[in-house]
Amino acid sequence: MSLLSLAFYWWILIGLAIALIVALIVVIIILVPMQTWFRALVSGAHIGMLRLVGMKLRKVDYKKIVNQYILARKAGIKISDNEIETHIMAGGNVERVVEALIAAHSAQLDLTIEEAMAIDLAGRDVVLAVQTSVKPRVIKTDRISAIAKNGIEVKVIAQVTIKAQLDRIIGGADEETILARVGESVVSSVGRSENHYAIMANPSLISKSMDPREIDKGTAFEIMSIDICDIDVGENIGAKLRIDEADAKKKISQAAAEERKAQAIAHEQEMRAKTQEMKAVVLAAESEVHKAMANALKSGKLGVMDYYKMQNVQADTNMRNSFSNKDKDGRPLDRPERNGI
Repeated sequence: MSLLSLAFYWWILIGLAIALIVALIVVIIILVPMQTWFRALVSGAHIGMLRLVGMKLRKVDYKKIVNQYILARKAGIKISDNEIETHIMAGGNVERVVEALIAAHSAQLDLTIEEAMAIDLAGRDVVLAVQTSVKPRVIKTDRISAIAKNGIEVKVIAQVTIKAQLDRIIGGADEETILARVGESVVSSVGRSENHYAIMANPSLISKSMDPREIDKGTAFEIMSIDICDIDVGENIGAKLRIDEADAKKKISQAAAEERKAQAIAHEQEMRAKTQEMKAVVLAAESEVHKAMANALKSGKLGVMDYYKMQNVQADTNMRNSFSNKDKDGRPLDRPERNGI
C-alpha cells in the first residue's frame, strides 16, 4: 500500500470521527436542556446530563424537579433529585413537600423527607401541619344545641386550640373528629345540668367537664385548650314537647269520641230498622185480626151489634188514653198536656 493511499484512509477516519463528534454534540444540544443543567450547576445542585436526558425521555417535568432541588439544597435540606422525581411520579405535590421541609428545618422540627412525602401522599396539607406544629391553630364548632333537665335549650359555640403532632398525622383523625367529640361533650354536659341558670352564670362548667386527652385520642392533633366563646338561651323545648304530647292526646281522644259517635249512630240506625221491622209485624198481625173478624161476621160467630160494641169500647179506651196523655199501648205521648186536664 502506498503512502498516498494510507494518508487517504487516515483522512477518512478523521472525517468520520469529526462527523461523530458533531453528531454527538447535536444530539446533546437537542436532548440535554443545557440552560437547566447550567443553572443547577452554578446553584450548587449539580444534576448529571444523563439524568436530565432520562427525565426528559420519561416525560417528567424536569424543570420543576431542578427548581425544587435547588431550593432544597440552598436551604440545607439533604434530598436527592431522584427522591423528588419519585414523589412527582407518585402524584405528590413536591412544592408543598419542599416548603414543609424548609419550614420544619427552620423551626428545628424532627420531620424526615419520608414522613413529609407520606403525609403529602396521604392527602394532608403537609405545610399546614408543620405550621400548626409551630403555631397552634384555633378551630370553632358550629352552634351546638343542647337541652338541660328543665327543658330549656342552650345554644353553645366552642373554640378549640389544637397543635398538630407530626408523628400522629399519618393514620390520625382530622379536625372534624375533634369538633364532633366536643359537640358530643357539650350536649352531655348541658344535659346533666338540673337547669340552665348555672350554665349561663358559669359557662366554664361545660369546658371543665371535658377531658382533652379523651377528645384528641386517635387524632393527628393535641388539644391545648377548649373554651366557650358564645352561649345563648333557646326555646323551651320541654314545654313544647308537653304541648305536643297534650295535642296528640287530644287528637287521640277526639278520634276515640268520633269512633264512639259512629258506633252510636250505627246502633241507632240498627234500632230504627228493627222498629220498622216490628211495625211491619204489627201491621201484619192487625191485618190478620181484621180478616178474622170478617170471617167471624160471615160465619155468624160475631154479630153486628157485638162489632159495634167492640168499636165503642176501643173508642172509649182511646179517649181515656188521650185524657191521660198515653197512647193505646199505655206509653206516654210526646205532646204536652192540656191545661186543666
